[in-house]
Amino acid sequence: MPRALIISADGFEDVELLYPYYRLVEAGFETLVAAPSRGEIKGKMGYKVEAKLSFEEVKPEEFDVLVIPGGRAPERVRLHEAALNIVRHFFEKNKPVATICHGPQVLISAGVVKGRRLTSYWGVKDDVIAAGGNWVDEPVVVDGNLVSSRYPPDIPYWMREFMRLLEARGLLAPTPVPKA
Repeated sequence: MPRALIISADGFEDVELLYPYYRLVEAGFETLVAAPSRGEIKGKMGYKVEAKLSFEEVKPEEFDVLVIPGGRAPERVRLHEAALNIVRHFFEKNKPVATICHGPQVLISAGVVKGRRLTSYWGVKDDVIAAGGNWVDEPVVVDGNLVSSRYPPDIPYWMREFMRLLEARGLLAPTPVPKA
């Protein structure tokens, strides 16, 4: 069974974490959330999610896919060297990474944006450019292993392209046809 990791913290944009979480579970991924410490994290709109791992406990080589949701969480996530090491592993190994909204703040702190084409929430645009990224204002941008989007209305395009990338990488099992 393929494994997906979502890294986040308190203040995540609820739909940007929950939508990919359930989409990956639906696709057959064992999907875990990691945060600064184990336990409950709370989204901007009040949804709560259980972080089964702390960043320190994550063994990134055991995961196939990484998702970095936005909201206020990325400004907290980027302060943890263990989280940045997780991100660096995914880029060094060319594993699929999905990020949205303020999520690229974590990529910037991990030093993996230079020379990459991506999008984000408009408020992160200057940071992406300053880090050497090629920021574009599009609903979804695919650059190799990286799939990025701007904000919640882009989620359908973001997950569509991310699932296409997972399919191209052989990470999606065929969807079983239910028996009548």
